[in-house]
Amino acid sequence: MSRNRRITLVFAGFVTAVAAAFYPIFFHPLTHKEEYKLTQKINRAGIHQEDVQPVGLKVWSDPFKTK
Repeated sequence: MSRNRRITLVFAGFVTAVAAAFYPIFFHPLTHKEEYKLTQKINRAGIHQEDVQPVGLKVWSDPFKTK
């Protein structure tokens, strides 16, 4: 096997490993929004943000949301 082909295969393997690691972290939730919204609704039931938010910090709001 030539040197260039070996370098290409190593680089392609690295890119594949990074893509495989990022899929469950980023791409799966991005493509399954409704499933994750339901999961967050269940997980956050009974939690009031004012009770867990440190004093003096504002509650985050969407800066891109039109008023």
